Amino acid sequence: MTTTEGPTAEAADPHVLSPEDADRLLKDAPWTRFAVIGDSLAEGLGESSPGYADLPWAERVLEALRRVDPGLEYLNLGVRHLKAAEVRTGQLKKALDFRPDLASVVCGGNDMLARDFSAEAVEAELDAMVRPLREGGADVFVFTIQDITRVFPEQLGGGGLSGRIEIFNDQVRKVADRHDALVIDMWAHPTSGSRSVFSADMLHASMRGHAVLASAVFEQLGARLAARHSH
Repeated sequence: MTTTEGPTAEAADPHVLSPEDADRLLKDAPWTRFAVIGDSLAEGLGESSPGYADLPWAERVLEALRRVDPGLEYLNLGVRHLKAAEVRTGQLKKALDFRPDLASVVCGGNDMLARDFSAEAVEAELDAMVRPLREGGADVFVFTIQDITRVFPEQLGGGGLSGRIEIFNDQVRKVADRHDALVIDMWAHPTSGSRSVFSADMLHASMRGHAVLASAVFEQLGARLAARHSH
């Protein structure tokens, strides 16, 4: 199913852009080669949501970009369970060889959940992926993580996880600032406390969550394009 004739719940969702709104934001988008590297969020894992297309965020972005350029090339290397270093060693070279002009780096969440989490190590790994993609000429976007302890306080409220998420998000923002990458800020998003954007495992996005993520991507890409057109 595609998003072209959005199901009722999706079409009525104030946090999900219609294809027409996405097209307005992406009008004259210059990108012709879109690459995604990362973990399960890059891969597109997630449970179905009633009334929403079964379409992960990256495929939604792909659909919208191909409405601008039907010949746009796409590479998604995302694999579930990987830590940031595994994404870098297993996916970065393939992504660089693809020569993208738009790329997303989506990883570090599995590191954050590990007992031996090192914020500095994750920042270094993210930097080692974002920097060469930017140097290769790609616009790059990254994501901050929602505070899942707000959504599932009974199960996840203890153990300092919220603080870890904040630390991780700070590292993501530092890397983005350093290399002029875009941040899709889900930590501050209005849906960040909504259970319906998560799957039952309390970790992965639901298909509503993927629709919301894609819309947030459209808004940031649109803002980048508008800023360029104004100069």
